[in-house]
Amino acid sequence: MSAEQVAEDLTVSGRPVSTHLRDVRTISERMVGHFLETVAPCNTLPGDALGGDVAAVTRVCLELATRMLDGGEDIDAEIGRVGVAAAQWAREGIPIDTIQHAINEGVKLGFDLVLANATTSDQQSLLNVARRLMDILDTIGATVSVAYVRELKAVVSEHHAAVHTLTSALLGGNSTSTMARECGVPIADAYHVLALHIPPHRDEANPKLDPKVVARRKLRRVQAELATRCGERALSLLSIDGGTILLPANEFDDPTLDFLVKWLSDAAQVPIRATAVEAGLRRIPEAADEAHELLDIVQRLRFDSGLYRFNDMALEYQLTRPGPARDFLGSLLDPLEEYPEFFETLQMYIATNLNRQRTARLLHVHTNTVDYRLKRIGQLIDFDPTQASGLWYLRSAMVARSHRDGDFSERRVAR
Repeated sequence: MSAEQVAEDLTVSGRPVSTHLRDVRTISERMVGHFLETVAPCNTLPGDALGGDVAAVTRVCLELATRMLDGGEDIDAEIGRVGVAAAQWAREGIPIDTIQHAINEGVKLGFDLVLANATTSDQQSLLNVARRLMDILDTIGATVSVAYVRELKAVVSEHHAAVHTLTSALLGGNSTSTMARECGVPIADAYHVLALHIPPHRDEANPKLDPKVVARRKLRRVQAELATRCGERALSLLSIDGGTILLPANEFDDPTLDFLVKWLSDAAQVPIRATAVEAGLRRIPEAADEAHELLDIVQRLRFDSGLYRFNDMALEYQLTRPGPARDFLGSLLDPLEEYPEFFETLQMYIATNLNRQRTARLLHVHTNTVDYRLKRIGQLIDFDPTQASGLWYLRSAMVARSHRDGDFSERRVAR
């Protein structure tokens, strides 16, 4: 369609519709005032943005609209200026919904100006104008969205890199005040050091799906939930298998940590196991090692998902220390090597806190079968797992043996 045809189809009161919008300065001032009253009444936009950038971009958008209404196709310059402004607003943290709402309000206000000059004979022309304004709205909206999202990704990437650098420094014992200021993240006096294990999602084993894609989506859900619950206060190094999280000790109490692990599990759609050790700045590297050692024990013993602290695991931790006691305890279960089903039953029985019914359900056997196996275990190793004294030794032997053999039932988390 030629420019002459467009002008003929888009006329109001006998004049090209673009002529009703050519007083760019007056109309843009009116639009900016409208934005101030209806779009950003609670100072969503910075004052200087409304007074300068927004007014300038509004004028550019009006020039773009008149050019498109006249059938002009050379709009690259105007589109480029709109994209640059959108990127700047993304970096300033202006909400995208506020920007999009302002664009819609601007188009609506422009159409109202056209309607104010229309007569009853302009009905068909107004339909054509409405269609063309929809094209203009699509062009501006798409330009703003693409530029805003691209810049936002860059900002997030910069922040992620800064947080990654600071977290690595803290875990390595190399943090400095200068580094914290450069990263823009305040450093607390003490942290909860959390070690996480994130097991594979069930869809990672689905042959119809790409396991790497499924795993990355799982990790992104965890990271998004962590950001939602903790904001910039959380420092983390996470992979698809797990990792380490640092949380300021003075901002997160014990119940909150328990809930956080549950929320992360819900987001990942897998049962996450975690351990926590509190430490001051200088002791963070040591605390991270302790937390991951505790997590290793939790995984080997197949504890339920959830958060475990050093106080919860003091006995298990001590039993894994090298020495003759650990060697003796670890050897108690050697007679079960010829009966893997007995070993698995004892392990599950201890992991379920001596719940026979749940043990049977997890092993897909009858409760009577569990009772029989426990009785046979007592006969084979002279320690009865149904008696308190025997169970104490067997639980200790299970801990010592798991550390001695290093037989992980699941993959070890990345640190």
